[in-house]
Amino acid sequence: MKKTAFSLAAMAVLAAAAGAAQAQSNVTVYGLLDVGVDNTSNASASKGSLSRVSSGGMNTSRWGIRGNEDLGGGLKAVFNLEGGILMDTGAADGALFKRQAYVGLEGSYGRLVLGRSFTTVYDFVLPFDPMGYAPFYSWATAGGKAVQGQYGMTTAFDNLVKYSGKAGDFKFGASYGFGEKATGSQDSAKFSSGVTYTAGPVSLLATYERINADSIVGGARDKTTSYHLGAMYSEGPWKVQAVARDYKLDPAASGKPDLRATLYWGGVSYLTTPQVTLTGAIYYQDVKNVAANTDADPIMYVARVRYALSKRTDLYVAGAYAKAKNNQLVSLSRDDAGFGNTQRGVIAGIQHRF
Repeated sequence: MKKTAFSLAAMAVLAAAAGAAQAQSNVTVYGLLDVGVDNTSNASASKGSLSRVSSGGMNTSRWGIRGNEDLGGGLKAVFNLEGGILMDTGAADGALFKRQAYVGLEGSYGRLVLGRSFTTVYDFVLPFDPMGYAPFYSWATAGGKAVQGQYGMTTAFDNLVKYSGKAGDFKFGASYGFGEKATGSQDSAKFSSGVTYTAGPVSLLATYERINADSIVGGARDKTTSYHLGAMYSEGPWKVQAVARDYKLDPAASGKPDLRATLYWGGVSYLTTPQVTLTGAIYYQDVKNVAANTDADPIMYVARVRYALSKRTDLYVAGAYAKAKNNQLVSLSRDDAGFGNTQRGVIAGIQHRF
């Protein structure tokens, strides 16, 4: 009797353990570590050049935890926590999980998440940037950090609800960031949407974004809108991309002109061998609605060589040159200011993904 009871108890424990194992989430710890040595001209008011060890040459360094749990019937729970890393100092790049912190559901209907995440526009435009939002050197998310303005897009929303789905050759999605203001639901509210269509080697892109500021006297508020239209051709070792973004800041204060700019970019990538990828890109920003002879209209030329040591480790060298009209300031980086109407830069680095 005791032996039978013990056997039944042991079987119950094993069954419970097996059920618990099936119910456990599939959790992955991952990261991308990217660091290089770069040199930049016109990096100070004295026009001096700067050499340094920099975090993030091709991609921003980060680490994270993501996972999912099968809920049955084709439905699963998903989550992601992701934070940035400054590889040159070891410090956190912002708050602990400032890049992403969300939980949601995914199934045949698509994917719905809540928390903080990259916007739909950010997700959809990324494949159409030849430099892949490289901190060294891409103006796709925002122009160089010059005095005149960056005229960019918002990369992530707090207080976000985000949906993505697909139907046939179409992928689509939308994000809404709650302003969470007692003064009105539209104060600081944010909206982002996008769609892509792919047929064989050709992909087409269209996005829309609107960002509201807080209301001022009379209920008016500053608001920015941006649109992207893009195309990509990818066949064999070749990839060609071209995108245009129209940006508009509509100020609430009367008498102030709209701030307008259109950013164009294009690029070509060629896989010369399974290990070597060559990339060239041009970014040009047409600045509008500014005083005569003050428009910068900056342009940047970029070239990069990427060598794959393995599936997870790459070496790279990239160089860029930017210039502006009318003696306006220009910078290669969206994070670092420029101190002249031209700037040159080169970076050599290593990237490892785990």
